Amino acid sequence: MSAAMRIGDAWRQAGRRIDRLDARLLLEHVCGCAYADLLARPEREMSGEQASRFDGLVKRREAGEPLAYLVGNAWFCDLEFAVSPAVLIPRPDTEVLVEVASEKARAVENPGVVDLGTGSGIVAILIARRCPQALVTAVDVSVAALDVARANAERHHAHIRFLEGDWYAPLGEERFDIIVSNPPYVAEGDPHLQLNGLPFEPQHALTDGVAGGNGLACIRRIVAGAADHLRAGGWLLMEHGYDQAVEVRRLLWNAGFVDVASWKDAAGIERVSGGRA
Repeated sequence: MSAAMRIGDAWRQAGRRIDRLDARLLLEHVCGCAYADLLARPEREMSGEQASRFDGLVKRREAGEPLAYLVGNAWFCDLEFAVSPAVLIPRPDTEVLVEVASEKARAVENPGVVDLGTGSGIVAILIARRCPQALVTAVDVSVAALDVARANAERHHAHIRFLEGDWYAPLGEERFDIIVSNPPYVAEGDPHLQLNGLPFEPQHALTDGVAGGNGLACIRRIVAGAADHLRAGGWLLMEHGYDQAVEVRRLLWNAGFVDVASWKDAAGIERVSGGRA
């Protein structure tokens, strides 16, 4: 692209290579303009630096890299969150986890809540915003992920304690009213991992890393350790795969949980399962 490239021409040309909406959003990101600007002033010229950067992003999108990583943000539950390749891109599937956990938290006075494997922090942040009386802790083994989560918490004025470590390791003997987690639950080698931009997302946050397994290794670890970190009557709530609800409920029953149940997402799929200690 030349230094004299007009934004309308850049949008039209990029729209032949990638989705037209993606092209528009990338152009708005690079040029710092709004959709109305593209429509009202398509003759506006891009600088050489903007044209080069835009072309580079279009090429990356052509190669399958998710739009959210290219612009550095993603929307979830009507809020915009920073994302990077260190964290998963938020998906609507997780909304039911936030809703159920928030409902359980509101039923307890000053509840202690811990989000295991917080990633970008979306679950912990939304619980903290919806339940201001909650004392929320967020744990992740990835320092880079915690950096993203801290930035998101500051952005949305959510008071959260962040701890680095593997699942329960940094919690000592602390106990909570609610343990919530969206852990890795895709089986290693699942063909879906090659679709929809997933090769660009952190694999350790998608799969349990067990060759030939069923994707439940991390969920098993969370269930096994929950009794040592839940107060009497406390809830363990976990997101899982579309076909894992029956097995997750069995794990919870076998671990002694009561009131075991699953909750459906907007598509009618059992997406979250949990039980009470």
